[in-house]
Amino acid sequence: MELILQYFPDLTEQQIEQLAALGPLYKDWNEKINVISRKDIEHLYKHHILHSLALAKYYTFKDGAQILDVGTGGGFPGIPLAILFPEVQFTLLDSTAKKLLVVNEIANEIRLKNVTTVHRRVHDHIGNFNIILSRAVTTLTQMIAWTKHLVPDQHWIIYKGGNPTDFRKELPPPYKVVSIPVTNYFDDEYFKDKYLVDVKKG
Repeated sequence: MELILQYFPDLTEQQIEQLAALGPLYKDWNEKINVISRKDIEHLYKHHILHSLALAKYYTFKDGAQILDVGTGGGFPGIPLAILFPEVQFTLLDSTAKKLLVVNEIANEIRLKNVTTVHRRVHDHIGNFNIILSRAVTTLTQMIAWTKHLVPDQHWIIYKGGNPTDFRKELPPPYKVVSIPVTNYFDDEYFKDKYLVDVKKG
């Protein structure tokens, strides 16, 4: 938790309490339902929570915005971002019901009111969202093919590892692709070659 406070010193008391509660809750639930690898659970705050919060250093959602987190798994990046943006509505979608059980239980435990979960494959989902988020679920091309019917403004922010040149090659015009290194915000070797890929249709 100290790592989060290092980079986000202006959190409210409620946000600090909610983020601090995630560690023990995820460790407890992960012993029952594996949503994070056994090895990775020891690095929950750096590898999952802080990584999720990188987007908050780059982009500020407008109050009332509707955000879809595709393939949320155990709730990343949706739950940490929902804590930071309490006036924004987050829909966390996944095709694995047992993972969403964990997400729901944790959201309820920390009294997170701005999170809704959906158990469905994304190409079968219906709705309108301002921005679509996803964390290492599939290729950029596939993600856009699956979700473009859900985002009228055609705006995605995808967490990816790899080479920014490859991201631009994968999505030629009319898509505009901006790759932001996570190391711009967090000085840690773990985040080397990790990017926020901001995609808009021009």
